[in-house]
Amino acid sequence: DHNGQGFSTWLAGGGFKPGTIYGETDEVGHRAVVNKVTANDYQATLLHQFGFEHKELVYKHNGQQQKLTANRPARVVSDILA
Repeated sequence: DHNGQGFSTWLAGGGFKPGTIYGETDEVGHRAVVNKVTANDYQATLLHQFGFEHKELVYKHNGQQQKLTANRPARVVSDILA
C-alpha cells in the first residue's frame, strides 16, 4: 500500500554504488528506523547526481519562484554514491 514512512526504491547507474542496501524498516516494514531518508533527501540526492545544487535550483510555478526542497531540511545521501 502507500506508505510514506518506510519505502524502497531501486537506483541503477548514474553514479550510485552498485549492490547497496541503505536503511532499514521496522519488523513489519511500516516505518524507517535506520538511516532514514526523507523525500527531500531523495530529491536533493537525485538533483546532485544530475549536476544541480538543490538549495539553488529554482523554477517558476504560478508566477512564483519555487524550490523542490524548500522549507524542509534536505541532504545529499552521500553514502549511496559511488
